[in-house]
Amino acid sequence: MTSLPARITFGPIPSRRLGHSLGINNIPPKACSYSCVYCQVGPTGHPEIQPRAFYPPEEILRQVTAHLDVLARRGEPVDYLSFVPDGEPTLDRHLGESIDLLRSLGLPIAVISNASLTSQPAVRAALAKADWLSLKVDAVDPAIWRRVNRPHPGLNLEAILAGIATLARDFQGTLTTETMLVAGVNDGPTSLGAVADFLAGIHPAMVHLLAPTRPPAEPTVRPPDPRSLSRAYGVMSARLHRVECLFGYEGDAFASTGMIGEDILAITAVHPLREEALRALLAKAGADWSLVEGLVGAGRLQLVDYEGHRYYRRPDPDAGGKRR
Repeated sequence: MTSLPARITFGPIPSRRLGHSLGINNIPPKACSYSCVYCQVGPTGHPEIQPRAFYPPEEILRQVTAHLDVLARRGEPVDYLSFVPDGEPTLDRHLGESIDLLRSLGLPIAVISNASLTSQPAVRAALAKADWLSLKVDAVDPAIWRRVNRPHPGLNLEAILAGIATLARDFQGTLTTETMLVAGVNDGPTSLGAVADFLAGIHPAMVHLLAPTRPPAEPTVRPPDPRSLSRAYGVMSARLHRVECLFGYEGDAFASTGMIGEDILAITAVHPLREEALRALLAKAGADWSLVEGLVGAGRLQLVDYEGHRYYRRPDPDAGGKRR
């Protein structure tokens, strides 16, 4: 088992899809099968594809229960328990067991996965336990897939797509997909039309189109321009019944447990905070900006500018405190 982080849970954070989402970070930084060019957590140093044990499911249950108790005392609502970690949640061999244990808390459970391991029956069985599931499909052309997702060399896109189709056929919860659009990479009509044709065959309840809104792993990554985004929606909605665009800022309604320093570090490990959101969170907790200055000075937070906004995120531990 991996040694425990200071906190496995974070938030709740404002989610455009899930309301007030209490995040569960069941993967240490940064165990992932992809190294997506747009990833807000940063590049993956050593991609991996074999699920293994990280944190004990009982510890995940303990931390989620404790976090919910604190939030309840503070009057903070929670709509979903969401597995949305530093890396790919299905690399956790005990994901299904953790979901089973969390059922006792009476809240719906979401998993946001890059879908790369869906060719593995055990992974599909774990994902099938979720109430709400998001699967990433950024491209169905292998060359574009490799360019945008930079997968582990042991992965095969055809097998992944077949695994997604198998999972979708049997899934009993709410199945959604997400496609992140990167300017000049996968935002053209041919690529999007092929993605739409595949998605039409698996019948998701909702197809989400996204664009990078936070600092990406590669600084050259940019969101498509408004005209390209509009065209993307047109291509997808012509083939699919329900398409939703998530191109905007999700807002500043982050919650604090009262331990504001720990809250900031837990959230920014997964979700870079825009300066406006961070100031709002500090004000809510009755803290001032000197706390952030201290975390930056100690190398525990990093300031990054992206698309005209200032963001604060956790430094990449594999890059000596710096991100590529």
